[in-house]
Amino acid sequence: MTNVSHITPRDKADILAQALPYIRKFHGKTMVIKYGGNAMTDPALQQAFAEDVVLLKLVGINPVVVHGGGPQIEGLLKRLGKKGEFIQGMRVTDAETMEVVEWVLAGEVQQDIVGMINHAGGKAVGLTGRDGGLIRAQKLKMLDSADATKEHDVGQVGDIVSIDPSVVKALQDDAFIPVISPIGFGENNESYNINADVVAAKLATVLKAEKLMMLTNISGVLDKAGELLTDLTAKRIDELFADGTIQGGMLPKIAGALDAAKSGVNSVHIIDGRVPHVLLLEILTDQAFGTMIRSH
Repeated sequence: MTNVSHITPRDKADILAQALPYIRKFHGKTMVIKYGGNAMTDPALQQAFAEDVVLLKLVGINPVVVHGGGPQIEGLLKRLGKKGEFIQGMRVTDAETMEVVEWVLAGEVQQDIVGMINHAGGKAVGLTGRDGGLIRAQKLKMLDSADATKEHDVGQVGDIVSIDPSVVKALQDDAFIPVISPIGFGENNESYNINADVVAAKLATVLKAEKLMMLTNISGVLDKAGELLTDLTAKRIDELFADGTIQGGMLPKIAGALDAAKSGVNSVHIIDGRVPHVLLLEILTDQAFGTMIRSH
């Protein structure tokens, strides 16, 4: 556990007292957390993340974790002699790549996260989109960002048709912490690889989450000069898309975040997963971290 021996008992009491208004405000509320970046690969950050999630659950907040696994997928593809390919921030997923995606996300990565949370004192349960009919999907039709008449074939990459949150709610009600892999299923029981940011955003909307938090490897959304943009509106996001400031893997992240904000999620935050205990700092203190996205 995190070493706090250098903090005096009085300071510890003050810290807890300052968190009380936020615990009261968010008690019983759902927080959807997109877990990725350094927070998934650095052992100290992994432990801090697991501790944060368990503490949130213990004080009556309902965390739901959606995870990615890009580096782990890339690593296995390389070992198999296969090179990953991306179009407009989406991984091209042929049948062989889909097998790797399922093995890594629904197996190795998910079970690591479940194990970490359980070791920290929580009760985590791993789910994919198949479990309880959670995520129904169809093949993504990806139009070229520069030419709308051109369509890219990205293979078994999915577009969400619907989310049935019944299994997530049942687990929450029984004190479990859902950990969700972004894999959906289609009409013919085929599997689809879905961008984890998109799944987190849609799930936050369906669950009527209080907050959607996306952990990244940077301090938030940066402008072209590398300065942090702490507050973004829909209009400003459109400008950043148009001038190329937001591109690559940040495209689906920001688009999903904006969609969630427009669909009723009270606040959407893109935060720095390299900061230890960033979830607690964001939720239980008045210190703002990263970029907040608003619908207006």
